[in-house]
Amino acid sequence: MSATADHAEERTNTAVRLGFEPGQVVQEIGYDDDVEQELREGIEATIGQELVDEDYDDVADVVLLWFRDEDGDLTDALVDAIGLIEDGGAVWLLTPKTGRDGYVEPSDINEAAQTAGLAQTKSINAGKDWTGSRLVTPKGAPAKR
Repeated sequence: MSATADHAEERTNTAVRLGFEPGQVVQEIGYDDDVEQELREGIEATIGQELVDEDYDDVADVVLLWFRDEDGDLTDALVDAIGLIEDGGAVWLLTPKTGRDGYVEPSDINEAAQTAGLAQTKSINAGKDWTGSRLVTPKGAPAKR
């Protein structure tokens, strides 16, 4: 594939823009009927396999966390997600956009991420109804136990 074709795919495939790569194990949490199916399909096409669900019993490279305001405590959900990823892995937190049912305030996301020991590195439009926030363990942070 040419560099031009790579850039064209990056612009059109949200999964590529989110940094997903072939061979990654992506664990999906919080799936429901309202999720962005096109994004899910794009991620599966990019990684070359299906997303694994909440019952997956190994560590993942990335956790895809669909979270709505009524889903409970965001900090707890993020702490749980951290325990599911490899050291150096990322959590993509997907929340409904402003004005949609289940919208989560950006300040709530920031506070929950900081409390869970995560840093937000990127935000992206993840589809018609969803916004994505890439959360990672800050560099120099102590290793997970």
